[in-house]
Parts: sequence; structure tokens; C-alpha cells
Amino acid sequence: MGATGDELQNFLDRENIRDCLARLARGEDRRNADLIRGAYWPDSVTDYGVFKGRFDDYLAWVVPGADAITNTQHVLGQSYIELSGDTAKVETQVISYHRVDMGAGEQDTCIGGRYLDVLERREGRWGIASRLMLYDWYQGWGDAIDWSKGVMAMPFSEEHFSGRSVKDYSERFFGV
Repeated sequence: MGATGDELQNFLDRENIRDCLARLARGEDRRNADLIRGAYWPDSVTDYGVFKGRFDDYLAWVVPGADAITNTQHVLGQSYIELSGDTAKVETQVISYHRVDMGAGEQDTCIGGRYLDVLERREGRWGIASRLMLYDWYQGWGDAIDWSKGVMAMPFSEEHFSGRSVKDYSERFFGV
């Protein structure tokens, strides 16, 4: 039994929404304005509780980012998606890691929460029209590890293994 045209479109819309959210997380972790811009609509609004504003202000806040936050990683979980024509309401689980130095040395922190997004399809492309962040938990993990020493007392064989804190090797991997 084959899928109907509506079922296929529903599947494609959901996948395109998840792709939009993944590109945004990748852009935020790399402070890449082009990736972030490609996930939002220019007239969007964002509210993270510690920042609320229009897209241009949000982009200026995220790129180049705070000097005190030297590394981030956003891990997206499941997305609950309610489609309604060219609009979707989406709740996405997120765990975000941040390396922060507020003057007492680098500390590792972790936040768990959910993004509540309204996405709109315009001219065939899905983008975020509004985002609200809900915080479910936060934990400070203490002093950050010195990546120059490797992991678990074993040195790295190449500098690129230390992720985005040096140069993001995945940019070379994808040919960027």
C-alpha cells in the first residue's frame, strides 16, 4: 500500500523542519551567521529569557558571541511537530554544553531545556518565525579540561581532535 501525496508532503515537511533546526544548532555552535540566517525568517523574534529581540539583534548577539563563552555544543532530541498548512508548532528537546569563563577560569556547564518554535513555510522553504526557550535544568560541571592534554590522560595524535575549540575539522570534512 503506497503513501498518498498528502502523507508524503507531511513527511517531507517534518524532515525539512528537523533539517532547519539542525542547521541552526550547527550555526550557533560555530557562530556561523550564514547557517543561522538560513534557519530564521528576517522578521522573526526570539526569547531566550536572557535575550529577547528581533532577528538582527539576535544574530548580533550570537555572532561573534560572548568572549566569555569559548565553546558550545547543542544536542537536539526529539521534536514534537504539529503541522497546520504552511505553519508548524514545534517543541524540541535540547541539551547544551557551554565552556564559560566569567573571570574565574574556564568552567564547563550544561543546560537542559526545550525550544518552542513557530516555523513558517514561505516560498517553499521552512524557517523559524519565533522561538521561545524553556529551561528545565542547569548544572555546573566545574573546571574545564585542558584539551592540549588529550582525553583520559591520553594525548591526541592531531590537533583537530579537540573539536571547535581550535579549528573545526568538520568544516574541512564538508569542504567548507
